[in-house]
Amino acid sequence: MIVRQFISWVRNASAGERAEATRSLARAWLISDLSEDDRAAAEGALLMLLDDPSPLVRRAMAEVFSRSTDAPAAIVQALAVDQPSVSLPILEHSPLLIDADLVDIVATGNEATQCAIARRISLPASVCAAIAEVGTASAALELIENPFAELAPFSWDRIVERHGHLAAIREAMLVLEGLPAATRYALVTKLSDTLAQFVVARNWLSADRAGRIAVEARDRSTVHIAARSGGTDMEGLVRHLRATGHLTAGLILRTLLSGNLDLFHCALAELSGLPLARVSALLHDRGRASLNALLIKAGLPESTFAAFQVAIDVGQEIGFADSAGAAARLRRRMVERVLTHCETDGRSAEPLLILLRRFATESAREEARLFCEELVAEDAIAPFHDDLIAA
Repeated sequence: MIVRQFISWVRNASAGERAEATRSLARAWLISDLSEDDRAAAEGALLMLLDDPSPLVRRAMAEVFSRSTDAPAAIVQALAVDQPSVSLPILEHSPLLIDADLVDIVATGNEATQCAIARRISLPASVCAAIAEVGTASAALELIENPFAELAPFSWDRIVERHGHLAAIREAMLVLEGLPAATRYALVTKLSDTLAQFVVARNWLSADRAGRIAVEARDRSTVHIAARSGGTDMEGLVRHLRATGHLTAGLILRTLLSGNLDLFHCALAELSGLPLARVSALLHDRGRASLNALLIKAGLPESTFAAFQVAIDVGQEIGFADSAGAAARLRRRMVERVLTHCETDGRSAEPLLILLRRFATESAREEARLFCEELVAEDAIAPFHDDLIAA
């Protein structure tokens, strides 16, 4: 009887009054102890209100039913595909929507609906993949910032491929601790390419020089990224480098001269097809023939063999460092020794010498920067030390 009166009254009520009445009816359906007949009548009235011309009425229903597991499934399904002002609470919170529903709405919805889905708690990998594939940049950003989203590695890569040129996307991804090394590298590549295009468009640098600077910056970043990686993450990075054509002799030589032996070994294992343990054994063999055979199998230019041999010999001779400053000094000594050897043997190609001279300049600047930082730190500590002695 009450529902019948409600249906009669609602036809002449204002939109605001209908919305409040609909909200009350929806709450009653969820929490009141209605008889079977009254429950069926209330559901029928709510289904009728799905056709109400005012979005305020349908929005009121969506807000009440959005988090409930007991809401009428047919009503939730209808509200989910309503206009965004109505559907957003359902899309963001309703536990009644299955993965297939969400994937379909991502594919057909607009930016607002995609963002609402990207904010959901416990977002499964299939829905994340759909947002990564067809979602807007805003939806991708919501996805990145959602700690409950289950993104597969290929979804991260797809976001980088589609939106990695946007600063907001890069910044949100680069601060993530668990980001795969290959994805982090792809972001750095996007950044270096974007910067190169920017300076060329402004006529600040020629295209060739901007490209060279971008490659050098990318290679330096690769070494830094690899230093934070290991195991399967390192292997994934190396595979990505090879797939993109960036696993070059120059990068591998830079890796060795930077002291990152794990990346050096992994790169040669990837290029040669040999097991990592076998590559490590060959590199620890002091014989030149073993190293040359490995480099040949890896497809590296013969003109670089001497540089690799000298770098390995110098690395074994000078050992390891226990601080950032000491490591920088050792890297500079290693680069200078390799450069001196290649300049005097008369057999090294000019491109290799140019590359080594750049490495030497970089290592000298890095050592100077760290030296200055150490001096500043000592100056900051000295007054406190003097005060302690005076006390």
